[in-house]
Amino acid sequence: MKAQAVLSIILILVPSLSGFHDTFLLASPNLVTTEEEQIVIGRLGEDVILPCSFESEPEVVIHWKNQDNYVYSYYKDRDYLENQDHRYTNRTSLFHSEIHNGNASLSLRRLSLLDEGIYVCYVGTTSRKIINKVVLKVGAFVTPVMKYEKRNTDSFLICSVLSYPHPLITWKTDNASISESNMEEIESLSPFYVDSMINITGSNLSYECAIENSLLKQTWTGGGTVKDDLHKMQSENFSLSCELTNSIFLLDQDFKVAWSKVEKETSSILAYFLSSSRNTTIYGPRVSWNKERINQTDFSLTLKDLILSDSGEYLCNISSSKYTFLTIQALHVVESKQNHLDNYSVFGFPGNLHILYIKKIQLFQEREVFCPY
Repeated sequence: MKAQAVLSIILILVPSLSGFHDTFLLASPNLVTTEEEQIVIGRLGEDVILPCSFESEPEVVIHWKNQDNYVYSYYKDRDYLENQDHRYTNRTSLFHSEIHNGNASLSLRRLSLLDEGIYVCYVGTTSRKIINKVVLKVGAFVTPVMKYEKRNTDSFLICSVLSYPHPLITWKTDNASISESNMEEIESLSPFYVDSMINITGSNLSYECAIENSLLKQTWTGGGTVKDDLHKMQSENFSLSCELTNSIFLLDQDFKVAWSKVEKETSSILAYFLSSSRNTTIYGPRVSWNKERINQTDFSLTLKDLILSDSGEYLCNISSSKYTFLTIQALHVVESKQNHLDNYSVFGFPGNLHILYIKKIQLFQEREVFCPY
């Protein structure tokens, strides 16, 4: 009877060296068996810990498997990785200093989508066997961006995100939901990169794009407004307004503000602000920012001495990791009245011809005065 007990212990502790079979499961039927199942959610490219615990005993055998693939093996106080599946090479480890405390958890590094699946932790000791199942799910959610684009005469707002699984994207205008028929999802070479686009149909409307990753329980919101076109005179100073009315989105978050002029294919940056450093960067001698207003979440930008080439669309982008707000403003700069009179006469002639014409009239009048009848 004693020999039979010893044989049971040996079968528990020493798996077959030829195939790493789970021979510790052949232990005496009198041993206590416990089974658990947990769900673990990891992020693509990051590390994760697959939990497994047991009541500590001096001798222990640990196997981690994914389906029929060996992920990790440990017994006789050392690792045995000869039969480890190549996908896990240099990506796994146990917490060796914690094994004597009953910790058989597995660290899995640099997660890929192929790592998803059911992992089984087998632990054998002299008195029990433990089977822990861990369901690993891998998600991805890279901070989305909201973009404004001009295509010919049409204007669009686009929300872009890299997400796995496929995110839920909803649009609203003036707090009213936009039907899916008015949205367009743009195809991408990457199966996890999603572009959702709507056509802007009017000014002074508010738009909202909400993106949710259900697996990671992560959400992001983008907002935008297109203001009425403005007409200003040449040489004026003018303030482009940009104010975040719902500043709660920026509480306890680092955010940035960027002003740019929207061109046909590219945009030129005019000013930049980082909340973390409170630094403002200005590009151009005629651009200025009121720092006192910035501290009050008013990011209006002033353009000095307007010139005709200042005409165009201006974009203010306020963004953090959880929120983005765009303000689009079209500016039309027209010639001042003084410049208009200098360049064009009431007769429709350019200014220099008009002056010559006036001089001829004056000369004719002088001759008319001094010529005898």
